[in-house]
Amino acid sequence: MKIGVYPGSFDPITNGHLDIIERGSKVFDKLIVGVLVNVDKKGLFDYPERVELIQRVTAKYKNVEVRCFEGLLIDFMKKEEASVILKGLRAFSDFEYEFQMALMNNKLDPEVETVFMMTSAQYSYLSSSAVKQVAKFGGRIEGLVPDEVIDDVYSKILSL
Repeated sequence: MKIGVYPGSFDPITNGHLDIIERGSKVFDKLIVGVLVNVDKKGLFDYPERVELIQRVTAKYKNVEVRCFEGLLIDFMKKEEASVILKGLRAFSDFEYEFQMALMNNKLDPEVETVFMMTSAQYSYLSSSAVKQVAKFGGRIEGLVPDEVIDDVYSKILSL
């Protein structure tokens, strides 16, 4: 069974993330969306909320699972018996950073491969940070995040 892990912060999940998840679910027997816990960074949503939002929008993909992890991605990969890291790329600037990370992960565990998937052109500008900024200033985020999470994003922004 080919198990892939799509790691990220997903704060919040965007349509760009969902695009990669949907396409990745067709490539792997099982795709684990790994929500990285970064104790040094305060997010909009806490980690259980992120997991719940992602589970809500990926429920239709029977081979997609969502889990939190902290520490090294390679350790999480071993725990989940996964062999491929799936990374979405929006632009060349993403590639430089992700290429360095792929080389580091390969150094830590040569058995783990990284696969890069280009985002669909319609999401090439999209980031969680941009979504939060737009929502914070009252802009419309329809089309930027899955419809199922729009109210959650606005509610969270208003509660700050």
